[in-house]
Amino acid sequence: MLSWIDGQPAELLSAKDRGLAYGDGLFETIAVTAGQAVLLERHLARLAEGCARLRIPIDMNLLKAELLAFCQQLGDGVAKLMVTRGDGQRGYAPPEPAQPRRILQSAAKPQYPARNAEQGVRLFACATRLAEQPLLAGLKHLNRLEQVLARAEWQDAEHAEGLMLDASGRVIEGVYSNLFIVRAGQLITADLSRCGVAGVMRAELLAQAAACGIGCQVRDFDLAELLAADEVFLCNSVYGVWPVCALQTHDWPVGPLTRKLQAIARDLLDC
Repeated sequence: MLSWIDGQPAELLSAKDRGLAYGDGLFETIAVTAGQAVLLERHLARLAEGCARLRIPIDMNLLKAELLAFCQQLGDGVAKLMVTRGDGQRGYAPPEPAQPRRILQSAAKPQYPARNAEQGVRLFACATRLAEQPLLAGLKHLNRLEQVLARAEWQDAEHAEGLMLDASGRVIEGVYSNLFIVRAGQLITADLSRCGVAGVMRAELLAQAAACGIGCQVRDFDLAELLAADEVFLCNSVYGVWPVCALQTHDWPVGPLTRKLQAIARDLLDC
């Protein structure tokens, strides 16, 4: 496994790092094919927005150069890029000036069962709810305890993903995926201005769908509307698109719009 810290091969991290102490940082999980980072510009744009909102003074040109070199060396797999505020002393007050740390780790591409993409997946209804945090909404920050607790709710192989709602009962996303529904030919995904992660594959599929003339809506919807959907699917930047075939006792067919967007995502990941 490749591991770089601040552009150099390394595995040891300072115990004073604020990413470790407070989750004070951000990360991106990037599919790498033939040495190329898939959806690179979308990943970098989300990271830059996150650094701006958290006021982490990162050199994006340096970070991009390191990421490109890392992906070339990796070849095929998954690159995890983490940016922390760097070392700090005891207490929440951020260091001034901060010296951000750049961490890159590699992993093999996960071998998900073929049936996930072909036949669809069953969702587990998670009891863990997402708290409303408008300041952090949409960001892929390092504090993922809500997702850790949600993923701990099931251990069986029957469920490939979990469904997460917010504290008000709105449908938000999967534990590690974004969720779309289709109603009357319209593509609908949750408004993530209060909580949730604005995935790069989600953004790309919305753009691709709009370019194909497919109506797209980003808005609130609840469990009742989810159950009334014609099609449901999940997406993320590593596996692409998985149809959702069931939630508890409710079933959905794998529909044509899901298949169309699945093919688009597959082409992106196979580039």
